[in-house]
Amino acid sequence: MPDWPLLWKQLVEVQTGAMKKKGDRDGDSWAEKARSFDEGVKRRWSKPDSTRRFLVDLLKAHPGSSVLDIGAGTGSWACMLAPHAVKVTALEPSPAMIAVMEEKIRELGIGNVEIIQDSWPGACVDDHDFSLCSHAMYGSTDFPFFVQRMNEVTRRCCLLLMRAPTPDGIMAKIAREVWGQPHDSPNFQIAYNILLQMGIFANVLMEDSGQWKPWTNDSLDEAVAEVKRKLGLDGHDSHDPFIRKILQENLTLDDGRLSWPSGVCSALAYWFKHPLKRLRAVKRS
Repeated sequence: MPDWPLLWKQLVEVQTGAMKKKGDRDGDSWAEKARSFDEGVKRRWSKPDSTRRFLVDLLKAHPGSSVLDIGAGTGSWACMLAPHAVKVTALEPSPAMIAVMEEKIRELGIGNVEIIQDSWPGACVDDHDFSLCSHAMYGSTDFPFFVQRMNEVTRRCCLLLMRAPTPDGIMAKIAREVWGQPHDSPNFQIAYNILLQMGIFANVLMEDSGQWKPWTNDSLDEAVAEVKRKLGLDGHDSHDPFIRKILQENLTLDDGRLSWPSGVCSALAYWFKHPLKRLRAVKRS
């Protein structure tokens, strides 16, 4: 059996290294991207999906509840949930993201969202009825501790929205060749196994809005370079022939650009708290 916490940690470290090579170094990595990120969320949210319906219904069933939004980004979740909660605490480390969030809150006239500039799991916050983290856990090397802290400050229910890549996708095939396992980045599958080891038997809701928008590249060389960067293989050429072969077999030309097949959707893992139930210790590396 894989050491799931260690695998998560290793993949986060590879991903963090890849981001630094791309240019996200010291300072606010979202400084130039916060507004485009917000526009991307608006496009994805232009049609309904099961996760948003579920969360709104959950809050409606528990009126007067408070929500902790971990890694709130530009505040899309916080603003959507605010009308159904007595209070939303939006925890976000990026000043650029917070600036867009504050603008959005003012425009919507929302008065029950408190913004805290800090990072999880180190932030100190009050207890909340619900805690939500949507795709903001991928930078945390210690996922068990991340979850433990959520449990500590949550009275009713913890919710984690994560990417769930298909096991036969391009990156899975390449990761098997390079690393001997199919995971190229921290994801739902790894996280769920960690939750099980912690004694958390989470419910799962697969988002019904379909798979994520596929990646595109201008050329095959660019696609190969992008794969190598994501896997931390810059300067290592031994896997290049395999990577190039897989990409040639699976990418298609669309309007002059190479398009990847869709291979990722979102999964919501959530669990309701049981009073005084102690979580099992999980090996942390």
